Amino acid sequence: MRNLILSAALVSASLFGMTAQAADVPLEAGKTYVELSNAVPVAVPGKIEVVELFWYGCPHCFAFEPTINPWVEKLPADVNFVRIPAMFGGIWDVHGQLFLTLEAMGVEDKVHKAVFETIHKASLNDKSGNLLKTPEEMAGFLAAQGVDKDKFLSTYNSFAVAGAVQKAKDKAKAYQISGVPTMVVDGKYRFDLGTAGGPEQALNVADQLIAKERAAK
Repeated sequence: MRNLILSAALVSASLFGMTAQAADVPLEAGKTYVELSNAVPVAVPGKIEVVELFWYGCPHCFAFEPTINPWVEKLPADVNFVRIPAMFGGIWDVHGQLFLTLEAMGVEDKVHKAVFETIHKASLNDKSGNLLKTPEEMAGFLAAQGVDKDKFLSTYNSFAVAGAVQKAKDKAKAYQISGVPTMVVDGKYRFDLGTAGGPEQALNVADQLIAKERAAK
């Protein structure tokens, strides 16, 4: 796991220094993206699904936020965007369960940015940050964001969230991911910042694959 995180960091660090190109990224199966041998069912049948797999503790997922969020806001009505936490064990699972709890409570959109920011402040040894390593730390932090502490803790430990955790792990396994951030279009096409050439290029690849799926429907 240490090698996975390190390799993802090294690749992404170089890519975030690149300048986005205006031209479309050439789509090459096996190079720009991987076509999964077994398509993964989408959450909303009839819509083109775009999944971002991420981890709150990943610095490159955090750096991707200002690029991907405006893009998500402009997606057309026939596209459904989904975030899925990658859970490779340890703190990945803790943070993944945090995300799924916030989603189950319907408050993820309100506190997602604050959660990301406090974890990364703490990673940089900023005393105003919090790594959110335990449910109690999470509940205390979220209470300051307007989230009911007791409701958060009961939801975090609920059967519904336990089921969501297993479902997220099963999806990540089906996508055959090895690092984050990774994107999957319509349960068929997997790519990341490395294969695409950078953050802007990854969204360009997503746009082209969305168009490809739309044309095939």
